[in-house]
Order: sequence, then structure tokens, then C-alpha cells
Amino acid sequence: MISVGVDIGGTFTDLVLMDETGKIIDREKVLTTSEDPAAGVLTGLSSLLAKRGKSANQLHSLIHATTLVANALIERRGAPTAFLTTSGFRDLLEMSREKRPDLYDTFVEKPTPLVPRRYCFGIPERMGSDGKILTPIDKRETSKIISQLVASGIESIAVCLLHSFRNPSHERIVSELVQTQAPHIFLSLSSEVAPEIREYQRAVTTVANAYVQPVVRSYLSSLSQNLRDGGYDGPIFVMLSAGGITPADVAEKYPVRMVESGPAAGVMAASFLARLSGENHVLSFDMGGTTAKICLVDDFKPVITDMIEVARVYRFKKGSGLPLKVPSVEVIEIGAGGGSIAHIDRLGLLKVGPQSAGAQPGPACYNLKGMAPTVTDADLILGYLDADYFLGGRMRLNYAAARDALEEHIAKHLSLDVVKAAWGVHHVVNANMVNAAKVYAADRAVDLRKYALIAFGGAGPIHVCSLAEQLGISRIIVPFAAGVTSAFGLLTTPPALEFARSIVGEITELDWHEVRKIYREMEQEGNSLLNSMKISSSEITFLRVALMRYLGQAHEITVLLPEGPIDSTLSEKIRLSFNRMYEKLYGRLNEEYKIEVITWRLSVRGPQPDVSLMSEQLGSVTEGRKRSKSSDAPKGTRQAYFSELNAYQKCPVYDRYTLGEGFRLSGPAIIEEPESTLLIRPGWTAIVDKHQNLALVHDGHKEGAS
Repeated sequence: MISVGVDIGGTFTDLVLMDETGKIIDREKVLTTSEDPAAGVLTGLSSLLAKRGKSANQLHSLIHATTLVANALIERRGAPTAFLTTSGFRDLLEMSREKRPDLYDTFVEKPTPLVPRRYCFGIPERMGSDGKILTPIDKRETSKIISQLVASGIESIAVCLLHSFRNPSHERIVSELVQTQAPHIFLSLSSEVAPEIREYQRAVTTVANAYVQPVVRSYLSSLSQNLRDGGYDGPIFVMLSAGGITPADVAEKYPVRMVESGPAAGVMAASFLARLSGENHVLSFDMGGTTAKICLVDDFKPVITDMIEVARVYRFKKGSGLPLKVPSVEVIEIGAGGGSIAHIDRLGLLKVGPQSAGAQPGPACYNLKGMAPTVTDADLILGYLDADYFLGGRMRLNYAAARDALEEHIAKHLSLDVVKAAWGVHHVVNANMVNAAKVYAADRAVDLRKYALIAFGGAGPIHVCSLAEQLGISRIIVPFAAGVTSAFGLLTTPPALEFARSIVGEITELDWHEVRKIYREMEQEGNSLLNSMKISSSEITFLRVALMRYLGQAHEITVLLPEGPIDSTLSEKIRLSFNRMYEKLYGRLNEEYKIEVITWRLSVRGPQPDVSLMSEQLGSVTEGRKRSKSSDAPKGTRQAYFSELNAYQKCPVYDRYTLGEGFRLSGPAIIEEPESTLLIRPGWTAIVDKHQNLALVHDGHKEGAS
């Protein structure tokens, strides 16, 4: 029995096949079919199974990550949706938080609500902040509104009534009325999707869930049906934003939790690799065809945030998008991928991204009618890529098309030759990523010089040495099959779910009976869902955290709660935990202020899968090296450009799959595999470790490296 991980990216769809012992059998990378993502999945899976002589009925499970939800929100390709809220709050989505992403821009644009005002309705009802009913719900008026929505052709309804996170009874009445009058309409209740404080964020999250629910249901149903037609009738699991997997039917109910599905898969792979390598502090760097994703991983766990922002009007400007109350790995996403388009701005400066050529038409060198120069085109001109070995030779790159695109759109405008123009593109995209990483590290109050860099994705290994040098990082890990690491990450991830409830209170005045009750409810719900995935209760672990702040502050910090009984003895324990975390983040304490809890969270996790990085192919290579050292020989040489020399330099080129454990080499050198290419710059030394990773150390830091 075998499992497959499938990651659909903006440019490529990656697949990894693993056997029951946790050993990688094979991998595949195909162009993403943007109009019908399932088609690319089926093409790649058919090719992968055929290569290994396997059939679909031998598959034990399929684990899936996708950018479908994020893309539907960004491109506004969701279903016609209505918004029901408390009477008097109809304009909640339009008013938002009355904040500007740019204080001094008088023409600043706000994100357009997912639901137009004509489909926003107020229901006569009112709940108090303590959960007590102030005005009973008017069922007759609510039924009239539902009938009106059915007649208008609405496909999905989002319900967010005031203070329903404290008492969901009115939302449940609305749910009963919808199910009676229009059972075919999709329905999302804020008390189920995001039962947390802050009305606008809760409303937006619920609306986003309702908006994409029909799209996700259609996609997963189509994928499931096509897989069944191909002989696979097993379970489909989906990666969630917080880095856990869940059954497809749960993902269909709460699709908003999948918004960072793809990036989360890569971060979970980095967490697995960090533990395997014994690196307590790593920076995950995933550079694909469309974007680059950066995330901190400390003590083998990624940073998790309780809210993310999507569909920004200004892509890299915080506050210009839709805030979602969704637990997620805290990924900084930069418009810096292999397909990022280079252009000259109004000031005559060279810029790269955030626009991407994607899979269609793709970079100019793909020969798919793409005309704009991209990072991939520049890397080809600089000699970092082999035109005849892209995707292992299955896709030949057009060197002349790349040269012409750079000449036409960049070089002639800057009075440069094509090589200097290509280097400019390469340098600018690196600078974009370095700047983003520095800001991210500053926000988290960490020194990146103490971190190792784990690099993967189709484009990541080419750029990693330059990135590390500029960040002051001296240790790099590049995993085997780095180009499909995110798909591999899906197979390393345990089943996991995140729950949250808001009970606001100062820590010395909390109703601990109520806190104990909501944790018991969350534990029971999580236990039941994981039991449905054939995980026994004895294998399930719970992690409790609280979002806390000083009384009067606007933002919270995440504090780990101790294990044990939930009672008044927790007050002093969580006060000490809060103080430690606050002082770590801000360097001081405000002991004269009271401390309050805003939200209680629970992470429910199943057992960690037993996975090995060893592949069948590398296993045979390692055995072969014991008999002969010829596999260590380079397969050829290639001229590659280095700015410090202001010239091309001859570099040995190695086949990644012929390098066994213990192999060592120093830069400059190039190591190729079908899914990606590693450029080892001068000053770096690489060794293949026992886990088949390529571990790189900067020569100036060898003594201090672990």
C-alpha cells in the first residue's frame, strides 16, 4: 500500500509517492492546469503510477494541498453569496475597521467586500455581550429574507449575528430556517466557522468561508470522481493552513481553513527536516514558480498566527486585505518566483514581480507564447539552468527566447548587455527576498545569524547561497528532491485540527467552570473527528494556548497553557507564562496593568507519520558507491556567471542522484536533479549527510558550524 502527496502551485503541480515503510518511491512535476487544477493532478498521478508500474487501487491515501481557496478570494471567483447579520449592522463589511493601510494616501483603496451591499441584510434580533438574549429573533422576518435570497439566485449564505460566539442560539435558528426553506443553499455560521471576538474579522471570515464553499465542494467532488473513475476509491485528505491534515469532507465544510494550504505543506516539511537534522532554529525558504515563502521554525515547530490577511489591494501592504480569523503558519509571501516578471517602472528602475507569468504563458524560455522576461529566463542566461535538462529533459528551454525577452524589455532600456541585465534581474529578486526576511525577523525579534536556512522549491536552491550570504546565515540544508519538498511535507504531517472559543476576562476574575466547559467541548469535537480518521483516542494529543494582553491593549500575544486541571490555580501560572513571553517580545513588563484572556485555543493532533527521507533510487546509489567511486564524477561542466568575477566561470555539474552519503565538494559547482538545480557559490562547501540532504557550510564559518 502506498500514499501520494499532491501540491498544486501557481506554476507546477508536484507529486511524491511513498511506500508503507515511509520510503520515497518516486516523484513527479507537471505544469499546473490553471483552468482545471484537477486535470494536472490526474495527469501527474497517472504518469507517476505508470513509471513505477503501480495502479490506483494500490493507493492507501491521497493528501492534497492547493492554492484554490486563496486564488478564489484574490480573483473573486467565488459563488454568489449573501450576508445576514443583526439589524443595524448591515454595512459592517463596507465600514470594515475604518483603518487606512497608508495614513497619508488620500486616494487609498480598500478591499472590495466579497458580498455587495444589496445582498446584505439585517435580522431583527439582539444578543448581549454576556450571551443573554436582549431581543428574540423575528422568525417571520428572517423567513421573508431567506425567500428573497432564494429568488435572487444566491448559492451561499453567511450568518454572523452580534455576540453569537457567546450564544449561538439565534444563528442556529437561522440555520434551521434555511435548511427548511432552501436545503440546497450552502450555509456558514460564524459560531461554527470563527467563534471568536471581533465582529468585523469574524464576519469577513464567515463570508469568505461561504464564498468559496461551493467552489471547493465542486473541485473536491470532481477530483474524487475522476480518481474513482481511475480506480482509486480511498480517502482524500487536505492540508490546512495551520499545518495539519483533515478529511476532505471537513475541508469542504470549512474551506477558509485551507487558505494557506500550499505554503503550510512546505513549512511542515521544513519542520520535519529541522528535527531530522537536529537544527533547533531554521528559516524555511520555499521559492517556487510564482512566489517565495519564508517562515521561522523554532524547536521544530513553525510560528502559528491566529489571523491572516488575503486578497490585499496593495500586495505587500499590511491592512489592505481581508482579515481572516484562521489559525495558520505565519508565512511571509513575496512575489518572487521563477516566473516573476521583470520590468522597468515609471522611474526607469528595474523591478521584479509581483506579477508572475505562471504556468500559462510562463517564462519566455518555456516556449508557450510567454513574451515577458522572468527570473527563470535570467537564470538560464546566467548559466545556472541547463536548457536541455529542465524537468529532467522533458521540457526543453528556449535560450534564444529568454535572451530576446531580456534584450527587448530590460537591457536596451538600461543600456546594458543581456548578461548584465540578467544579473540585474537575479540580484533584484534576491534583494526582494532578503529585505522581506529581515523585516520578518525584526518583527519577531530574532537574529537570523543564529538560524540555518532550509531551501526548497523549484527555484529556491539556485538563489539560496546568495540569500544566506546577505542574511549572515552560515548553514544551509537542501533536501533530496528539493523541487517537490512541499508535496513530501504532506506525507510528514499528522492529522490535526485547531479550535478556538472566546471568553474574555481578567485572569483573576475568570469563570473557570466555563473555561473548563469550552475546553471539554473542543476536546470532544477534536477527538471525534480524529476517531473518524481511524486514530484511537490514546494516540491523540492536546495543546492548549491562550491569546492574552494587558487590559486596554488592542493586540494579543499567544501564551502556552500548562497541562493539568483547569481551575483557579491556573491564574498565577498563566500570568507567569504571559510575563515571560511579553518580556521576550518587547524587552519589558508592565506589571501595574491587569492581564486578560481574549481567546482560548486548542490544537488536537494525531501521531506523527513514520517517514524516511531515503528513496529507492538513492538507496541503490549509496550501495553502488561502496563498489565504485565513479558516481562521484561530474557529468559535465557549464559556464556560470558570478558577479564578483564580473565573468563566467567553468563549474562542474553533478547529477544529484549519483551522489551518495559522505560525498563532499566545494563551490563553485552546480548540482542538478529533475525538479530543481542547486547553485553552490564560491566560499561554500557541501556534503551529503546520512539523511541524503545536502548540508552546506560557508567556509568562513566552518569552525562555528554545528
